[in-house]
Amino acid sequence: MDINIRRAVLEQLYTIYGTFSQTLDVACQRYCSQCCTCNVTLTTLEAHRIIGHLLETGQSDLLEKLESKVPEKRFQPKITTNGIADYCTQGKPLPEEESDAAWGTCPFLEQNECPLYLARPFGCRCFVSKQLCGESGYADVDPFVITVNNVFLQYIEHIDAQGYSGNLSDVLRFMRDEKNRGQYEAGTLNPPADDLLIPNRPLKVLMIPPEHRDRIAPISEAIQKIR
Repeated sequence: MDINIRRAVLEQLYTIYGTFSQTLDVACQRYCSQCCTCNVTLTTLEAHRIIGHLLETGQSDLLEKLESKVPEKRFQPKITTNGIADYCTQGKPLPEEESDAAWGTCPFLEQNECPLYLARPFGCRCFVSKQLCGESGYADVDPFVITVNNVFLQYIEHIDAQGYSGNLSDVLRFMRDEKNRGQYEAGTLNPPADDLLIPNRPLKVLMIPPEHRDRIAPISEAIQKIR
């Protein structure tokens, strides 16, 4: 799939999710940054979009902040969302993964605000809570919202099935390289030399529990209409 088509599909997915999220009763507000940790993940497609935004707005210098995270501990996934779906379908145990919000904040966070807000990845867009995390110490997320989030994560990975996923810092550092971006755009991206990124997988089965199938139907229909 052409990179411009994939970017267009991604934008439509963001729009559909934005419409859905506006119907939610959430406590999230400006300067609420408890969820802005160094553990956010994204795909190479989303990284391509972010870097394009930074270059267009003259903010590419922000990418230098990624270097500060190289020696620090951060969540580095061993399996993608569609990989989890495949494992669950096959009854295989999921690999153990470690994540801790105490490892630190997002490298881009400035005075509790995000300079990448307009271009933020889905991993940031889907963080919602019914109560203030800073007061309670944890997020309160409706199970149905988690299901919707997983579905969008699966579709985003699917349209980037030839790409990779990983920690925000790792994927952006990889994609900031002009050669890597060129290969990605041409569909000839070589596997990363290190093991920091994991290959994306195509969508085979959606992770929708029976009790959410009717309620999620309008969202699924809107996604299916994307062209």
